[in-house]
Amino acid sequence: MDETKGARRFIHYGRGTRLDGFQTELVALLPRLRRFARVLRPADADAQDLLQQTVERALSQRGKYRPGTRLDSWTFTIMRRIAIDEGRRGQRWARVVAPEDDTTAQVPDPGLASEALRTDALLARDAIFALPSEQREAVALVLIEGLSYAEAAEVLGVPAGTLTSRLVRGRQALIERLAAEGVTG
Repeated sequence: MDETKGARRFIHYGRGTRLDGFQTELVALLPRLRRFARVLRPADADAQDLLQQTVERALSQRGKYRPGTRLDSWTFTIMRRIAIDEGRRGQRWARVVAPEDDTTAQVPDPGLASEALRTDALLARDAIFALPSEQREAVALVLIEGLSYAEAAEVLGVPAGTLTSRLVRGRQALIERLAAEGVTG
């Protein structure tokens, strides 16, 4: 059994115990939540802490979740609010996907990626690092995580038009920087 903050018990597991639908969906979201945590936190340890806090809060506040709505948008919102509450939004990113070190390949199996692909991936990562935080978050939610504009705007707490503007500026900056670096596709 997992326990968080005292004796509050959230997920019971063991022989014959099954996760309910909410818990199963939350577990399935963990890779996406981890990626977004790395968008908000430069260091792997900080990103893992943010992910843990988000899951704890989602489980403890599950009564506030409205079934039939998107759990991913709800948990991304929780994560972003935690990050804001901690006052760390102004920190610079060290990396979007935190590899063990800067020479670690950005693909599941380094042997499968060509040197050109690895170089392009690192250039794309650096181009994303260079974006202002507002544009970086918009790009991460829409282009990387696949949220709709309306969903991303809700997560960020901004009007859809503001999100669209940030996304357009972020995309344009990425295109220009990658073109200048010779990345074509």
